[in-house]
Amino acid sequence: MKYYKTEEGKDRIVCLLCQHYCKLKEGQVGICGVNKNENGELKNLVYGHPVALNVDPVEKKPLYHLLPGSKALSFGTVGCNFKCPFCQNWDISQETHVNKQIEVSPEKMVDLAFEHGAASIAYTYNEPTIFYPYAKDIGVIAKERGLKNIFVSNGFETKEIIADMPGWLDAANIDLKSWDDAYYKKVLKGGLEGVKETLRRMVGEGIWVEVTTLIIPGENDSDRDLQEMAAFIADELGKHVPWHLSAFHPDYKMLDHQATGLETLMRAKKIGQEAGLHYIYLGNVPVHGDTYCPDCGELLIDRTGYSVTVNRLEDGHCPKCKREIEGIWK
Repeated sequence: MKYYKTEEGKDRIVCLLCQHYCKLKEGQVGICGVNKNENGELKNLVYGHPVALNVDPVEKKPLYHLLPGSKALSFGTVGCNFKCPFCQNWDISQETHVNKQIEVSPEKMVDLAFEHGAASIAYTYNEPTIFYPYAKDIGVIAKERGLKNIFVSNGFETKEIIADMPGWLDAANIDLKSWDDAYYKKVLKGGLEGVKETLRRMVGEGIWVEVTTLIIPGENDSDRDLQEMAAFIADELGKHVPWHLSAFHPDYKMLDHQATGLETLMRAKKIGQEAGLHYIYLGNVPVHGDTYCPDCGELLIDRTGYSVTVNRLEDGHCPKCKREIEGIWK
């Protein structure tokens, strides 16, 4: 696809990567800091220039219903289209200087995944939507060679980008950061309705989706907010969509906030269960992230930290009652 359109009768282009739809004059860079109008075309300044590259358990993304126990080659670039004050990767996400001495072609990135025994490539650490042209070129090659592709995203993709994803993207973990649109706009510099629409569209396109909410005391942890988030996931996305509830730890511009207690996460989990969600997992706390059969309650996958110690699934089904368990298992 073409990642921009030219405004008729005007000397600027519109970036189609994220919902900011930045209108860029010649030489101008978008909100993300890494997409530029160069000679009337959109140039992705971070294409081929990752700054963070690791091999992680896929559970760390977090994705619990995609090839449990496997490894994901994970990478990110500089830049972001949000300004979250609690960002744990702020040193790269809020940076716009591109280190051009680091160069990894799409072909080389896929080779690296195989060299390290990864079953998937995760586009993560900063917001992958802003380097979508690079991600897609990697992902198409990865798909052809039998790897899975994963987006870890704030969910502010455009409808144009989401329509382009199904041919190569297998799964996404999307942040649902708040249930307050004003907070999204004022503090995060995004938009709640846009994120909700992304989630609906991705599920509709057949992309496997898991949702993460970083629970921050006093910001997004009220019963009402959690109830409405859980109801949205259950009613509009599906009760099978996993909800990851993660504990906040003070970071970046929110060092004065207290960390999230386990009791808050347990309260949120109970709310999710009352909404009918089948799979709810706690993150950033020392508890098991086990998967149980929603029908018979059988323990299917035992996770300790990011390690899978038991996986009793039989061809994606519960070994006891034979219920099909939603996810990507092969």
